[in-house]
Amino acid sequence: MTNMQGKVILITGGSSGIGKAVALTAAAAGATVIVAARNMSALAQVRSEAARLSGQSAYAYALDVSDPVAIESTVGQIISTVGKIDYLLNAAGFGVFEEALNTSMRITESMFRTNVLGTMYLCRLVGRQMVTQGAGHIINIASMAGKIPTPKSAVYAASKAAVIAYSDALRMELKPAGVLVTTVNPGPVKTNFFKVAQAEDYAARIALFALDPDKLAARIVRAYGRPVREINAPFVMAAAAKIYPLVPHLGDYFAGTIFNRK
Repeated sequence: MTNMQGKVILITGGSSGIGKAVALTAAAAGATVIVAARNMSALAQVRSEAARLSGQSAYAYALDVSDPVAIESTVGQIISTVGKIDYLLNAAGFGVFEEALNTSMRITESMFRTNVLGTMYLCRLVGRQMVTQGAGHIINIASMAGKIPTPKSAVYAASKAAVIAYSDALRMELKPAGVLVTTVNPGPVKTNFFKVAQAEDYAARIALFALDPDKLAARIVRAYGRPVREINAPFVMAAAAKIYPLVPHLGDYFAGTIFNRK
């Protein structure tokens, strides 16, 4: 198991899904875990379990990552209380599966504020602190949707493509300072994401390809402290993402048929 003794990790979206899975995996590896999300009651449970697994203090902060003022305040509180942030996981995000012309601008703006701008705000604040300390590692959760867009995911795919592009540039900018950046591009994961997206029928149809959040969390935790550019899963979608830009017409066909089960 990866040794994270002495390391402090901040995880957004830490009350459920990938964020929760990484929090508990990191805690089992000895990390001091800080989880942030909107659901404080769920966060309290994760914090309690993380403290039990790590044998040390764990922290929880109520945070809406679409609010830059709240982000700045929370990061300030964390630095004052814990003293440093070695690792950051931006896992907060949501999706709505709807045709582009029918997706309201309210939902579009909310998705970009949460999935994209929230990630940028946190990278900016925490990244500066990491540069000052001369070390750190940021991992951003994007999606295979950002590489292989499909019908009824235009807005979500666009938000995740933005995260991928931002992370790629950030990786190059922070490398000279000793700060690592990794992008995680998962396909469907067995979490409550599809319930929130009101796409439970779609989740059932793609269950064969769905990732186990605990196994994905283990891969993410193993990547911390290592120069891993991307984590792409499952394998079939990772392979398709490489082929897609080489033969776009064929890629569009598969994206609109086989991979489109919404």
